[in-house]
Amino acid sequence: MATIYEQTVVNADCELVWAAVSDVGAVHERLLPGYVLDTSMDGDVRFLTMPSGAVVRELIVTVDDAARRMAYSAVEGFSLPVRHHHASFQVFPESEGRARLVWITDVLPHDVVEEVRPRIRRGLEVMRESIEKQANR
Repeated sequence: MATIYEQTVVNADCELVWAAVSDVGAVHERLLPGYVLDTSMDGDVRFLTMPSGAVVRELIVTVDDAARRMAYSAVEGFSLPVRHHHASFQVFPESEGRARLVWITDVLPHDVVEEVRPRIRRGLEVMRESIEKQANR
């Protein structure tokens, strides 16, 4: 299994970053506005509607407030030939008013990793920008 490990430092309080990440039903508002048009929940299943109209179905595995960790698995609606996807976000205090956001993603088959990696990097950049905008309100 290929693992993609990406991280960024967000100029926002750790609790604000965690609040955005852990709000699993508001991806379209708090993390990826414009990249995800809508988010809906059905129990532990999250549906993300993309600008193309595609819907990605994800299983929310855990939201752990004590560890500031959220894990999920995308199970349907891939735009790439992915057989397996599991990912987690974790938020760590960095310094006063800053937090480290870590995104770890496991995918199969191995050869899709180079197509997935730039999407994760761009997604993390958009998340950082979105959270920093929230912090400056």
